[in-house]
Amino acid sequence: MRSFEYYTPTKVIFGKDTHLKIATLLKEQNCKKVLIHYGGHSAVKSGLIDEIRSVLEEAGIAYVTLGGVVPNPRLSKVREGIELCRRENVDFLLAVGGGSVIDSAKAIAMGVPYDGDVWNFFSENKGEVKDVPKKSLPIGVVLTIAATGSEASNSCVITKSDEKLKRFCDNDINRPRFAI
Repeated sequence: MRSFEYYTPTKVIFGKDTHLKIATLLKEQNCKKVLIHYGGHSAVKSGLIDEIRSVLEEAGIAYVTLGGVVPNPRLSKVREGIELCRRENVDFLLAVGGGSVIDSAKAIAMGVPYDGDVWNFFSENKGEVKDVPKKSLPIGVVLTIAATGSEASNSCVITKSDEKLKRFCDNDINRPRFAI
């Protein structure tokens, strides 16, 4: 067997109906108001978004929603999420989906406490960023497809579609607190 090290501070919870534990996990994070961030069709059609809403309502946790994340998540949706979170005083982001939704949530989480343009954090090449994020809202994940590893990584990739640019940000503040 080859030796290796594995490090992930993200709490990963496996099992049937683990999404029903979301209120307990959010309370452990002292969450007052959460943004439920998702893609669209499958999370809604499956009833997952409604189940999460019901669990939060029953626990008395306030929430707002922002759907519509597409593959290769767009900077425009990130900016929309930042404004929504600021306006609604969101203090926790819950990404419900796969890698694109998680990456979008990570970018929103970095952008909310930042005074500049969140795009300043994204680089084409390592070391070529205008600014480095120093704070971020906490993130949790309800994973609907395991593919990218974004649920436990420090990376996110965002697309600035008007200029056809796709860039990344690697920073440990991007790591989700939990993934179920």
